[in-house]
Amino acid sequence: MTTKTALITGGTSGIGKATAELLHSRGYRVMVTGLDDLDDAGLPADVIAVEADISSLTDIDRAVDQAREHLGSLDLLYLNAGLPRPGLSIESTDEAAFDALFNINVKGNFFTLQKALPLLNEGASVVFTVGAGEGLGAAMTASKGALLPLVRSLAIELAPRRIRVNAVSPGLISTPAYSKMGISPDTISSWGESVPLGRVGAPADIAEAVAFLASDGASYITGDNLIVSGGTGVHARPM
Repeated sequence: MTTKTALITGGTSGIGKATAELLHSRGYRVMVTGLDDLDDAGLPADVIAVEADISSLTDIDRAVDQAREHLGSLDLLYLNAGLPRPGLSIESTDEAAFDALFNINVKGNFFTLQKALPLLNEGASVVFTVGAGEGLGAAMTASKGALLPLVRSLAIELAPRRIRVNAVSPGLISTPAYSKMGISPDTISSWGESVPLGRVGAPADIAEAVAFLASDGASYITGDNLIVSGGTGVHARPM
């Protein structure tokens, strides 16, 4: 069997790290990109970590060159890097904040895929982290929401090459991003009371969803959005 390969952006903590660890445990050769804590991320020793800011096309080019050198080609491109600014109101959103959200969440993801496209094997999987839930703030919601039509369009465009493009939308997931915003573990845990399944999600929950979308078991799935939210908002969606 040929060893599968994966490039994960935003892969040094939270959901990206959990996905890197899961795929590595299943025999993938994995490369991650990130900005912080590359040396202290605690990833398996043979997971390749590259410093890259996906809002910079120069950094994207360098990361893709590293993927070409170390992995050769890609079976999975997981576009997980994003700028979290939940709760940013329209009144408090200035031009710099708006531009930063779109430069990373939309432009950065688009050009990472564009640059990595020559490395994608026939039958490869591309997965975007989009987002689910309310209260994210108008600008952040817009930047993440822009990815859904992009996923559908890319799924059609890349289908002749047998490259599948999907999205995963996490609900309430306990990640280091919340602690960096000063939110206590008890507060995060209390959010689980509003979730039908009774708990806040873990990064590993999303990692399993990404691994499924990358697997042969999902070979007939493209252009879709897998919501992993413990049932949050299910009553608000039409049957």
